[in-house]
Amino acid sequence: MMEQFVRDVLAEDVGRGDLYARVSAPVAASAKIIAKSDGVLAGEEYLTVLARMEGFTIVWHKHDGQRFSKGEVLLELSGDSHTLLRIERTLLNMLLHASSIASLTRQYVDLIAPYGTRLLDTRKTRPMLRNFEKYATRIGGATNHRMGLDDALMLKDTHLKTIENLETFMEEARAKIPFTAKIEIEAETIEMAKKAMEVGADIVMCDNMSIQQLREVVEYKWEYHSGVLLEASGNITLETIEEYAKTGVDAISTGSLIHQANWIDLSMKMD
Repeated sequence: MMEQFVRDVLAEDVGRGDLYARVSAPVAASAKIIAKSDGVLAGEEYLTVLARMEGFTIVWHKHDGQRFSKGEVLLELSGDSHTLLRIERTLLNMLLHASSIASLTRQYVDLIAPYGTRLLDTRKTRPMLRNFEKYATRIGGATNHRMGLDDALMLKDTHLKTIENLETFMEEARAKIPFTAKIEIEAETIEMAKKAMEVGADIVMCDNMSIQQLREVVEYKWEYHSGVLLEASGNITLETIEEYAKTGVDAISTGSLIHQANWIDLSMKMD
């Protein structure tokens, strides 16, 4: 899957062939990828596939998950000039996209790490980029939430509107979904959170609750359903996430790791 993704990304840029290669003969060449802003590197796995596929060499000075500073050389490339020029934008786009997401994710992680709270991503990903973008959040220090509809059963408010009897539904769900699959129920009120625990949810997503409401739900959980995991979600930002972590929830999810990540600045310079 990763190889096909890399092949498709390259094909999108190269099209029917790089016109530059029609004009000049290839020569031995080398280049550097230089950071023009601070960040966290991500994309090593994908660039390694690209290098193997296109026959050039990468020497890594930074690796996935490592911080870098403006002015640092992140990696060095060597190969023939046609190859390096052909893959330049593909390489930079993958490295920029993944590293930008990882850099923002690390900011969130650093804020909540002292409280033992896990940071989760969401399914708010760009079409056909889910694996790539969730890889980037993982490199940044987050834990992946479900990858799709097939690896956990999540009952959001839209689902709950279609269920007449939640207790009966949960009994049927346990009998029909895989034994290892968890069930998560979304709750927008303290009362719904309590009901979700009582009917046997493995995870309760406390959506758009206030800090005080979350504290009450956490207290109730430890008194009556200590095995349930609590996830806080909804309009959580860098400015507010630490206060959410202090409530004692097990995890905090936010789509902003991906859709609010601004591109950092990297460039390729030929030697």
